[in-house]
Amino acid sequence: MADMSSLFPILKSPLAPPPSPASQHPRPAWLRVKYFGGPNYQELKRIMRSLDLHTVCESARCPNQGECWNHRTATFMILGDICTRACGFCAVTSGRPASAPDQAEPERVAQAVEQMQLRYAVVTSVNRDDEADGGSAMFARTIAAIRQRVPDCKVEVLIPDFRGDWRALGTVVAAAPDVLNHNVETVPRLYRHVRPGAIYQRSLELLRRARRLAPGMPVKTGMMLGLGETRDEVLRAMAELAEQGTDIFTLGQYLQPTRAHLPVIRYVHPDEFAEYKMLGERVGLRHVEAGPLVRSSYHAFEQEQSATA
Repeated sequence: MADMSSLFPILKSPLAPPPSPASQHPRPAWLRVKYFGGPNYQELKRIMRSLDLHTVCESARCPNQGECWNHRTATFMILGDICTRACGFCAVTSGRPASAPDQAEPERVAQAVEQMQLRYAVVTSVNRDDEADGGSAMFARTIAAIRQRVPDCKVEVLIPDFRGDWRALGTVVAAAPDVLNHNVETVPRLYRHVRPGAIYQRSLELLRRARRLAPGMPVKTGMMLGLGETRDEVLRAMAELAEQGTDIFTLGQYLQPTRAHLPVIRYVHPDEFAEYKMLGERVGLRHVEAGPLVRSSYHAFEQEQSATA
């Protein structure tokens, strides 16, 4: 690892966490979200319900759902709506899925993409550690189904770590998504607290292997801020991710979904996000999308265009 002082000469001292969780206080003005509920929003909701599909926009209570749906973009969540892991930050319901994955789901996702007239589709999933392949074959089938119905639509996948099953990763990469995303979510020190069941080095290895398997395919990852990480930890993680060949990096503010989830330790100012963007691109990340409301799929089409320009 290169010396951080040479990589980040304008690095400031880390801000100390406040004495009490920030989530106990009102959200700052820059985290206020405009309500969207126009005709496009209602049409997308109708399509999702009619085809019995799930979106991470709803399940994870994304603050950008109204804006994205009003612009006719959504992130499809396959493999059901019950996750076999229980990450402390995530609003998706955790537990043991009662049934096997719905084999007709890939075709329904493709129908929705066609009806929505999308030119860029994002597909993610819950963790399915109960499945031998982690659900990788369903990702591959969904990519193929979208391509068959809407050949001009680009497809980004946001995949789990498949518990280190690299054959499962190979199954997804062989289906040739336009972008492969796997989020590291937070800095290594906080993994046991934030992502029980996940391993930081395993996620790095997944990103490294994805780059080797498909050198021309943009590889993407993302993190949340506000969970107690330090500035130096974020910068070191960005440098490590760049070393793996990561192209696109997203950085947003963690927001507590319910009182049962991890508290927000600090609300990060937009100016700090802007600085992270500059510093991340300085160490070799081709595109950094950073801001309080940024999420993995926010402006995903523009991110892909920037990374492949």
